[in-house]
Amino acid sequence: MFDNLTDRLSSTLKKLKGQGRLTEENIKDALREVRMALLEADVSLSVVTDFIERVKEGALGQEVQASLSPGQAMIKLVQSELVKVMGEANESLNLNAQPPAVILMAGLQGAGKTTTVAKLGRWLQETQKKKVGVVSADVYRPAAIKQLQMLADELKLDFFESDLSQQPVDIAKNAIEAAKKKFLDVIIIDTAGRLHVDDEMMGEIKALHAAINPIETLFVVDSMTGQDAAITAKAFNDALPLTGVILTKADGDARGGAALSIRHITGKPIKFIGVGEKTNALEPFYPDRLASRILGMGDVLGLIEEIEQKVDKEKAEKLARKIQKGKAFDLEDFREQLQQMQSMGGVGSMLDKLPGINSVPQEMKDKVNDKMLARQIAVINSMTMKERQYPDLIKGSRKKRIADGSGQELQDVNRILKQFLMMQKMMKKFKAGNMANMMRGIKSNVRGMRR
Repeated sequence: MFDNLTDRLSSTLKKLKGQGRLTEENIKDALREVRMALLEADVSLSVVTDFIERVKEGALGQEVQASLSPGQAMIKLVQSELVKVMGEANESLNLNAQPPAVILMAGLQGAGKTTTVAKLGRWLQETQKKKVGVVSADVYRPAAIKQLQMLADELKLDFFESDLSQQPVDIAKNAIEAAKKKFLDVIIIDTAGRLHVDDEMMGEIKALHAAINPIETLFVVDSMTGQDAAITAKAFNDALPLTGVILTKADGDARGGAALSIRHITGKPIKFIGVGEKTNALEPFYPDRLASRILGMGDVLGLIEEIEQKVDKEKAEKLARKIQKGKAFDLEDFREQLQQMQSMGGVGSMLDKLPGINSVPQEMKDKVNDKMLARQIAVINSMTMKERQYPDLIKGSRKKRIADGSGQELQDVNRILKQFLMMQKMMKKFKAGNMANMMRGIKSNVRGMRR
């Protein structure tokens, strides 16, 4: 996510590390590079101009702390201004209404509105413990209604029927009444994609908004459209009283222009960010955490929260007890660890939050992906339970059978067994409770994965 911007800013700020102090000259040079990095990231010119001016004032006007190097001082300033541009702090959903709290979703076609309705429903259900209903008021695209129904069924959200013969206002009103009878906490209303220049369609959503008076009106926009996302959001905000924005497809956006422009141009907060296609790939938007990620410092707090929410605590405790009792970490345990990583959104989602990940060569990052996880699990699934429990049994003919059964090469089986042995050694260090040994084990495991 935002890789190009991260690489460019990191290399620019790195140049200051060798300087003895911040001077007008080296500040000017660094800011010229930062300006180019932001413009190449498709950040709005007005945002870039204000941003550079504020960083320049801060760099020239402040007494740099003795404990900070020039590079650290500039990173601190840039991070602080990035946070300000994106909105200081996370602004949560306002659900303080007579149930059900009504959330209206608006946006262009193809922005991922329908999927985002399901993702938001899941997030409210799992993290806020809300009973959630969804309905589609998109009477122009039959597939949208069907898609939302399938997603709702999969996530066990209450789905309210609608069809093309109905008016959007009637669909929404009927669904809200039905939600009241079911004592739901929240109802999310999906709408048809529309252009802000289409007066008839904008008139329709204005009438819908007036009829149901939602507590939240969220604009869903594709992050990959860059500063155009901010311009479109502003046009919608001029027509509708938006309460916030959801940025979709941020995992595929190497630039970051939308995230850095929207708040400044619209005055509306980004409330959530979509980071993948799966229904659990929606995160609350924290400007401070994203600023850290953009500067290559990771988001450890976000990673911890993700682990807290998505790791099966019962399985984790069972494994910990097993290791503490001195029992060997086996391939069945290894498979469970890989499956846990999958449930957390895969390797990419986790790597993106690790500090210093931008310094890892791209070719290595490309190798460590979700397909690799799936292949590893397939290989272990092809083993017998006895082989998983006693990995030493896996020799020549067994390796060939496992490779054939999983559709992999013999070298893939050998590689997985090597990674398993590294993990097993690491678990022994965990049992000994020696943190220094544990860290050495992790480093050697990473080196092993590179080979």
